[in-house]
This record gives sequence, structure tokens and C-alpha cells, in this order.
Amino acid sequence: MLKIIETSKAPAAIGPYSQAIVQGGILYSSGQIPIDAASGEIAGEDIRSQAEQVMKNISFVLKEAGANFENVVKTTCFLADMEDFNIFNEVYSKYFVNKPARSCVAVKTLPKNVLCEVEVIAVVKE
Repeated sequence: MLKIIETSKAPAAIGPYSQAIVQGGILYSSGQIPIDAASGEIAGEDIRSQAEQVMKNISFVLKEAGANFENVVKTTCFLADMEDFNIFNEVYSKYFVNKPARSCVAVKTLPKNVLCEVEVIAVVKE
């Protein structure tokens, strides 16, 4: 049975999807973008500020599912500009200290024209 994960601390879905789903002890998150759920605004205009907000949003979704960054086994990262790769990695490495498997790609455009988006797969207790 699918368990929908939803928290008001992370931005609400802006389409027909869930923040995350748990099935068989695995959490599959939707991509988190740098929106501050409290204000509804994009957090900053630079990659560092936006990446920090993305990580906060991921932490809220993980926490709602009873997990944390150490439970993450795979991430997929989307950048609007690969020139931001090094700074993004600086922020990313503060949170994903266990170095999960990762894909990181540059894309033409992200929702709301943000600079980054990250989705995760994590092991959780059901």
C-alpha cells in the first residue's frame, strides 16, 4: 500500500503529485525546489541560497517520513547552469555526508525558473 508523505513545512505540490510516497520501506520524493513554505517565495537569487532551501525542504519531507539524510541512498539533482556545480556541491556535501549515489544534470528550465531541484530515494521504516 502506498503511503503519501505530506508536510506543511515543505512547499505544497504545484501539480498533481505528492511530496513523497513510501512503498515497501522506500521513500521516493518528488523534486524539491527552493520555495520557502512559510512565505511561498523563492529563497534567494543565487545558487547557494537556493540549494540551502532545497536541502531544508528535503529534510522536512524526510522527517515527516521518519527519516533523515543518512537514510538517503540515491539523489537526482537538476541544475539550471552547470557553472553552479561547485557551489551546489559545497552545500550538498554538508547534508549528504554519507555520499549516496547521485545523478546531476543541467536542464534548460526548472519550475518557477529556479536554479536547482533535488529528488531523493531513501530507506525508511514502515
